[in-house]
Amino acid sequence: MSQNHEARAAHTGPWVFDTREIGHRAGSSRAYTRRAPAPAGFGLDMIRVPEGEPVELDLLAESVVEGVLVSGTATAKLTGECARCLDPISDEVEVEVRELFAYPDSATDTSTDEDEVGRIVDELIDLEPVVRDAMLLSLPSSPLCSPDCQGLCSGCGAKWAELAPEHTHETIDPRWAALRERFGGTEEEN
Repeated sequence: MSQNHEARAAHTGPWVFDTREIGHRAGSSRAYTRRAPAPAGFGLDMIRVPEGEPVELDLLAESVVEGVLVSGTATAKLTGECARCLDPISDEVEVEVRELFAYPDSATDTSTDEDEVGRIVDELIDLEPVVRDAMLLSLPSSPLCSPDCQGLCSGCGAKWAELAPEHTHETIDPRWAALRERFGGTEEEN
């Protein structure tokens, strides 16, 4: 097997699009609807797209003078836990994708930094990093099961929503604890 064929085989999959299907003539385009499994790392500590969960891609790839402009949406199911009460949560995320992938040796090579514009490599575009970045930026860093979630009691760890309104924990300032021990507590306790 030739080295070029091996490189192309290593760069295939549901996240990779072949630009030869579109052509290099500015104005030509092709719509894509595809399901791609989410790789590891599609999320934050508290909320994420589970590994292997399908990501629905609805995209339009348009040939422009400098490369291929990909635009559309990516949708996936989310799982995680509430940042306040730690209950499991599930949701759905939909992000807009709009990225230019430059042709090799285009004017963007001299006018932009290497990491500013995506590049077409061997006539292929890999959308996984673009979709992952868009999803990560759209996720809340502290997801909540509901906007009014009260969280957990810091004294006993029970959920505030399940505790009686009069629930309290008596805490005494450690600086006064020695006096309490010496004199036997307050008048109410005696």
